[in-house]
Amino acid sequence: MKLYIISFFSLLSFQIFSQDLMVERIRKISGNKKSLYFNKGIFHNGAPTGKATLKKVRHSYVKRNGYERIVFDFSSNKIPRIYGHISYKEKKLYLDFFKTSIDSGIGSFGNSHYVDSINFFPVDKESLSVELIYKNRVSIEVFYLDSPARLVLDIRS
Repeated sequence: MKLYIISFFSLLSFQIFSQDLMVERIRKISGNKKSLYFNKGIFHNGAPTGKATLKKVRHSYVKRNGYERIVFDFSSNKIPRIYGHISYKEKKLYLDFFKTSIDSGIGSFGNSHYVDSINFFPVDKESLSVELIYKNRVSIEVFYLDSPARLVLDIRS
């Protein structure tokens, strides 16, 4: 009987502390700016692509624009396959780049208006996970540009 009770509470605690991504809205990002901001959910570009290298991450903030722009620059003409999750509660953005490596020359990100830090996690030679931690809760517009490949995040509070 004790084993059943322990098993029940183990399953219950897992359900309490895990994220339920099934209730999140899933969006397919586009290749142009649409001024559609969101503060939670899952997104992807939906297209299989070739190998890429993340060359650099840059950002700029212009107060009159009302947002900070963060750009991920890749070595290819097309962006890699991307999956992302914006967690409003955690104030984080999680990005997975498939068939993507990271350039050894990526340095400090510098001071950002909205981003506290960026962490890179090279999973293996062909997968790269990135975590952006925000200073406050934000809304984000995500889109990509080709030739050269860039993923663009416009962030506002």
